[in-house]
Amino acid sequence: MKRSIYDILARRYDELNGAVDYPAIAAYVTEGCRRFGRPAKSVLDLCCGTGELALLLAGEGLDVTALDRSAEMLSVAREKARRSAAGETVLFLCQDMRSFELYGTVDAVVSTLDSLNHLASPSELARVFALVCNYLEYGGIFCFDLNTRRKYERVYGQNDYILETDGLYCGWQNFYDKKSGRAEFALSVFREREDGCYVREDAVQRERCFSARTVKRTLAAAGLEFCGVFDAYTFDPPAPESERVCYFARRPRND
Repeated sequence: MKRSIYDILARRYDELNGAVDYPAIAAYVTEGCRRFGRPAKSVLDLCCGTGELALLLAGEGLDVTALDRSAEMLSVAREKARRSAAGETVLFLCQDMRSFELYGTVDAVVSTLDSLNHLASPSELARVFALVCNYLEYGGIFCFDLNTRRKYERVYGQNDYILETDGLYCGWQNFYDKKSGRAEFALSVFREREDGCYVREDAVQRERCFSARTVKRTLAAAGLEFCGVFDAYTFDPPAPESERVCYFARRPRND
């Protein structure tokens, strides 16, 4: 069975994504909770990857649960946690977002870097939203981002890319079907061994473009109240050129 691209690249993931401003994302999530609900004391980082955001939120005093289905990504996250003063407070869980279980409810759920685009269909999106609602406190906030249709059509499209850094080469071929909204990425990764030889691993990653209409309808069906959608990590309205947008939703208060 082939490994996922996240298992393959886990040890180099942060290096390849060095442009991501995690402190800004943490501040954005905190501000969004304040604007649309209440300050959060506990949070679930859904698809936490290597734990950068989870550890930042823990450093701010939040009770953090961090969940991902990639054991390799979580291994990196746990290593970071052991080196972090706040890391020992984070609960890491290796679970699939489509079927996760928590030990209790949380004040907020956050999912970043287009993790939900990995869901294959509106029915899978509905399943995740229902689970989020189930584990959110009444009045709790759900913050997540999604890639836009523009990104799939203009940036990914049928384009090919090369990612290269010391000892690592990744060839990336994109295929996007406008009618279905499905994207498929074929990746070949060459990693240098200690003896100077390179090892090749191949992976296929699939994503799905979800329209704002689908997202809003699915949130409502799950019992979540739509609060707003914004250009990524701002509180500005989405623009025609937006490649990523952020949604906020709330579990209605039980009163």
